[in-house]
Amino acid sequence: MIKKLLDKTFWKFILVGIVNTLFGMAVMFSLDYLLTAVFGVDRDVSHWVSIAANYIFGSVLSYFLNKNFTFGNKDKSFKVVAKFVVNIVVCAVIAYGAATLAIKYILSDAGESVQYNVAKLAGMVLFVMLNYVGQRFFAFKEEK
Repeated sequence: MIKKLLDKTFWKFILVGIVNTLFGMAVMFSLDYLLTAVFGVDRDVSHWVSIAANYIFGSVLSYFLNKNFTFGNKDKSFKVVAKFVVNIVVCAVIAYGAATLAIKYILSDAGESVQYNVAKLAGMVLFVMLNYVGQRFFAFKEEK
């Protein structure tokens, strides 16, 4: 089972993930900074808005790169788009919800800024793991 998970497809997913992560981090941290430092938006609001923007823009990039390059999925139906969206939403809610709660608890003595940024990084790691499984075995799995 582990051999199947760590095949050529996995390494393509990792490569796409690196590109997507750099893109997403740029979106997320830039927007968070702009909202809080430039526009004075509440920290909680900017935290969740920046995460949402990361995944909206990053998901569009991820859809096209993973569908075509990583998984070679040829399905052109709306069903594959819907499955991808469901996968992304479920993975993001689980990953960032769990990471935010865990990091606020683990780093309760740290400053709020540290908590939010570490939670974002932890959420990203958890999201990648969940997302790979979801895309491979649900979103882009071609029906026989």
